[in-house]
Amino acid sequence: MTGPAVPFREIVLKVHSRCDLACDHCYVYEHADQSWRTRPKTISDHVVSRTARRLAEHARTHALPSVTVILHGGEPLLAGPARLRRVCEEFTSALAGIAELDLRIHTNGLQLSPRYLDLFDEFDVKVGISLDGDRAANDRHRRYADGRSSHPLVLKAVELLRQDRYRHLDLGLLCTIDIANDPVAVLDTLTGLEPPLIDFLLPHATWDEPPPRPDGSPTAYAEWLLTVFDRWQEQGRPVPVRLFSSVLSTLSGGPSLTESLGLAPTDLVVVETDGQLEQVDSLKSAYEGAAATGFDVFTHSFDEVAAHPGVRARQLGLAGVSETCRRCPVVRSCGGGLYTHRYRSPGGFDHPSVYCADLAALIRGIEDRTAAATESPAVRDPDELLAAQQDLTRTLLAALHDGLDGRGGEAWETAWALAAEVESDPAGQAALDLVLAHPYTRTWLVDVLAAVRAGRPVEGPPVERLAATVAAAAVHAGLGLAVPVVHRDGRLFLPTLGEVRAGEAGETGTALVRAEGEGFTVQTEGGALRIARGEGEGPYWSPVRRLAAGGPGAVRTAGGPGPVPTPVLDDLDPYRACFDTPAAQRLSPSAADAWSVSLAAAWELLAETVPEQAAEAAAVLTTLTPLAGGAPVQEGRHGYGALGIAAGGDAHTLATALLRGFRRTKLRALAEVTDLYASDGSWDHRMPWREEREGPVPFSRLLSETYERVGLGLFAPRFLAGVPQALDMIEEAAETTVDGKQLLAVMRKEINGTHGTSGRNGCKTDVERAAMR
Repeated sequence: MTGPAVPFREIVLKVHSRCDLACDHCYVYEHADQSWRTRPKTISDHVVSRTARRLAEHARTHALPSVTVILHGGEPLLAGPARLRRVCEEFTSALAGIAELDLRIHTNGLQLSPRYLDLFDEFDVKVGISLDGDRAANDRHRRYADGRSSHPLVLKAVELLRQDRYRHLDLGLLCTIDIANDPVAVLDTLTGLEPPLIDFLLPHATWDEPPPRPDGSPTAYAEWLLTVFDRWQEQGRPVPVRLFSSVLSTLSGGPSLTESLGLAPTDLVVVETDGQLEQVDSLKSAYEGAAATGFDVFTHSFDEVAAHPGVRARQLGLAGVSETCRRCPVVRSCGGGLYTHRYRSPGGFDHPSVYCADLAALIRGIEDRTAAATESPAVRDPDELLAAQQDLTRTLLAALHDGLDGRGGEAWETAWALAAEVESDPAGQAALDLVLAHPYTRTWLVDVLAAVRAGRPVEGPPVERLAATVAAAAVHAGLGLAVPVVHRDGRLFLPTLGEVRAGEAGETGTALVRAEGEGFTVQTEGGALRIARGEGEGPYWSPVRRLAAGGPGAVRTAGGPGPVPTPVLDDLDPYRACFDTPAAQRLSPSAADAWSVSLAAAWELLAETVPEQAAEAAAVLTTLTPLAGGAPVQEGRHGYGALGIAAGGDAHTLATALLRGFRRTKLRALAEVTDLYASDGSWDHRMPWREEREGPVPFSRLLSETYERVGLGLFAPRFLAGVPQALDMIEEAAETTVDGKQLLAVMRKEINGTHGTSGRNGCKTDVERAAMR
């Protein structure tokens, strides 16, 4: 394989290999690897120059938008201002016009002075300072060789960095954990200094040299950190804490924010003072030479380093952790822990972290404390899901406007201005929401956005749809705005309303659409067409139709006072062609009646059997489109609330297909507005209801089929076979996020009814026991 799987975006540059402190927990000087003794104290001009050129070459090869260079040691400030200036100048010059340069320095702060900070201000070098808390905590390890305290000078450095002229350079505080320290006192001291970030670091340890545990507790570090977390919550989270932010992010399906947690591949390489290229520095805690690659900046490129087996091992994500970790439900958050902390001889790094129990307890502790606050209400509340979908549609519309950046022409700009005018009226705002909620509005937006982002020209009907949307909203609201809408081939479609034949076949022109009385007018060069609200099929007008009485409109919401609005039978919208099979052409009145009757029978059966699901489906499924063939019911590519329906089939078959389609569209809608599982999930799972020979499926498939079968099982109990086992598999899977677990609870509640609860530690309900027979 040539080139790195993941290019390096960050290098740690050792500008000095000695230190002015004698910290007894330092991985450079106090742990297994003692290679520092043979290295030059200070980096040479030649090494600086070669490294800068190697990085520029790497950034150009991989078109990296930015790279980070961290000046490190030892204590990097011992290199002196002149040497640090040379470093900044070399890298700034080498990366100019290639990639943005993010310069940083990590220091103990003892040498920090205005002379250094003025230099850092000149080159925008961000400064991180190591501080372990109050004086008692800091002096436990961070002392001079003669035992003197370093605390006063570190505080002086922090205060200097907090001055207004230097505050923009402040990167935050790094704190190495010692469970002998008072966690509350440590946090109070650090937050009292108002840093932009606090980074808590577990002390480097391996299975051969485990971390101290004075009371023998396997979760002592988790207990210490959870005490800090509780205090941080009490304080109102005044300062971001990287460790906590990372756990909260991964629990919600987001990325890890620190190398020590999560499954993100490594993108870091270390350059020693002699130009040797090494893996992550913490590996020095494992054994002599653990970080070595055998490469240097003089004869090797960064791509060659990235091909090193040790680097590759940390770019494998889930495949790079031990089998034990791959089976663990919290691996997406902990990532198996820091690579170094997995080391055990013999066997190397193919083990869980020496902090395994701590990491699991920490992640579960944070989840227990924050689940309610981080859960998306859309998972449990159908109205919240509809609101989230509406927000998403409006976000996509705004993104399309920004993406067009004036390329939509006068027609788009005019329609955009008129949309703002409609929005300014309360009735207009509600009407615009109604039209934007139409499922095929989403199909239009997604298709056109894809074209814009691909750089393809966008003109004609895709741009003109906005004007038709605004005109339809103005008609619904009864606003007297004259909205210019283009008609093509003599046809003018108004979403949610219908199609006007505003000209002759093959003719293209612009019509003014204006609400008037109980309807609207369409003014063309040939005259004015007046369409009355509720007017049926005519020579110039084809309205969208609603399902006949006895369909979903007859389904009442459980406990509700009246019928749910009837869905539209949309066989007109140009964007309805979003199903696996072609949409049918406009149905004749008799065909529409027959189609409606068969649907009404299916809905009546659902209403009798699963009234709550039927009521929700009737409220959500606003748009049903006849299909020319294919499966009885299909969900479209986009847009919550639309199903394609093929003619034929008895009421039971159609009812089952409707329910399956509703569950599929709902799960997809949830996945669009919340993270139900980790996006990097690659594990395979076996479906309990499938033959063994059919093989494993991705987690996303397991979740979707289980969600379908839960809904179908309430209508036809045979679908519940294997569902309890599947729910247990989902609960134990590492992919599931906080919202995924919330959805799991919803599914359990659906099949449990009033029979109680079940779960990993609970008893099965009557329904679940029956399904397992």
